[in-house]
Amino acid sequence: MNFIKSKIWLLLFSPLSLSPAYADSVKNPLSSVKNNLQQLFSPPPTQVNQVSINSLSKFDWDITPKQDQLPMVTLANATNTADLVTTQNQNFQGSRQSLIAGNELGLFEAIHQALQRRPEITQSIANIAGQGANIDVAKAQYFPQISGGVSTADLTTGERGRQLLNLSATQVLYDFGKIKTSVNLEEARLLKAQAETLVSVDDIAYQTASTIANINRYQEIVKIAEQQIKGVARIAEIANLRAKAGISSQADPIQAQSILEAAQSNLLTQQTQLKQYQQRLQTLLGYDVTTLNLNIPDTVIRNAGLYTDPSFNQIPKMMSAQVGVQIAALDKERTKRSSYPTLNIKGSLSQALNGKNPNNNEDDGLYSSIMLEASSDFFQGGANRARQRSASYAEQAAKAEVNMVYLDVLEQVRSIREQVENKQKQMEVLSLRKNTTARTKELYQEQYKLGTRTVVDLLNAEQSIHSAAQEIENARYDIYTGLIQYIYVTGHSRDIYHLNHTSIQGFEILP
Repeated sequence: MNFIKSKIWLLLFSPLSLSPAYADSVKNPLSSVKNNLQQLFSPPPTQVNQVSINSLSKFDWDITPKQDQLPMVTLANATNTADLVTTQNQNFQGSRQSLIAGNELGLFEAIHQALQRRPEITQSIANIAGQGANIDVAKAQYFPQISGGVSTADLTTGERGRQLLNLSATQVLYDFGKIKTSVNLEEARLLKAQAETLVSVDDIAYQTASTIANINRYQEIVKIAEQQIKGVARIAEIANLRAKAGISSQADPIQAQSILEAAQSNLLTQQTQLKQYQQRLQTLLGYDVTTLNLNIPDTVIRNAGLYTDPSFNQIPKMMSAQVGVQIAALDKERTKRSSYPTLNIKGSLSQALNGKNPNNNEDDGLYSSIMLEASSDFFQGGANRARQRSASYAEQAAKAEVNMVYLDVLEQVRSIREQVENKQKQMEVLSLRKNTTARTKELYQEQYKLGTRTVVDLLNAEQSIHSAAQEIENARYDIYTGLIQYIYVTGHSRDIYHLNHTSIQGFEILP
């Protein structure tokens, strides 16, 4: 009889009837046996080294922006942003030269290098791998739960020297979808971790691109500051010669020297700003960048898409927020189902190693049993109801986060567009001012020679020219950084910087 029970118990927990979803195609008898034995005790590991943008962006977007909510900004004298930028800065016309080893570094390559070494990405990928293991933990509930051990008899009785070997197994037959909901919840959390990784990728790409743009900004401003020193120095030299000859006041050289020292101080300030951004890029890339020529491809400016409405389904922060709603809903569903009963089939086997088996009172006896069990946590002092309320509030909070992300993106889109338009208009005015000041300086030079103008007038004209040039460069690079920020805010970083289908610390992004 014990032999027959043992055979029934083994057949009941065979892998062929427990988890057909995990059975592989049978290639040969040996591999079939091996696979079935492995799948009897654990599910196959979840693959987590790829993230599909398509799977993350599959959510219903119920906030439809109206036309008056996203106003289109019209350009003053150009058909698009790139036309105005390229006409104002010859250094950014056309495509740049290819990468020269040890001398020039392209924007795309710099971003790729930063992503390969940043610990933020490493941390995010580790979180994804950990969440993949959590999915396997949840799926393991589909498989038999086997436990065993050795026990003695009651140590206060005369049979305390008895040892009993116990082995038991439990298989879920029906649980009203509790395990399935747990698996779905962990899979949603995996999507959340993947979306957070995309947020980190876009953030590093934005930091790198913005830093390179600001390095170029201050390199140009440093050149202007150096030109200002040369211009003021020439005026100071002329004023000194005229003062020695008695043609002009002795105060003129002192005034010129004061302006020269102010220009030198300005140069130091701009050089400090340049070094700070170079240090920031060095931290991102891991090596000295002071000798490198850094370029921003013209395609970044042209493909920024400033005047197109953002696609919210492609924004990583929105993906993360939407998955958060899904997680909250699944957690609520899991809490609801936790009070439902679970039907299990249980098998046990006990072997007395020394003395009598208390189950059948036989010396060194073997005992086995199979039974059905239905269990439910139908009352826990109101804990289930409290958990359901908590899950409902968590769902409301997740939906509110979606709205927060929407409003934040909308505000930044409007702000960037307004900034770009204002900077474009400002550059036009500054260009006119620079030309007017240059003409004024020429007239002042002639009048200074005739003695009808003071050296202060000449110095002020010189300063105005370089001040206008500096403001033009600042406005130009404000446009660049604004477009880079727009790319980041609207989730276009992976497309524009060619990050799709690229291995990032072993992690691949699929569009």
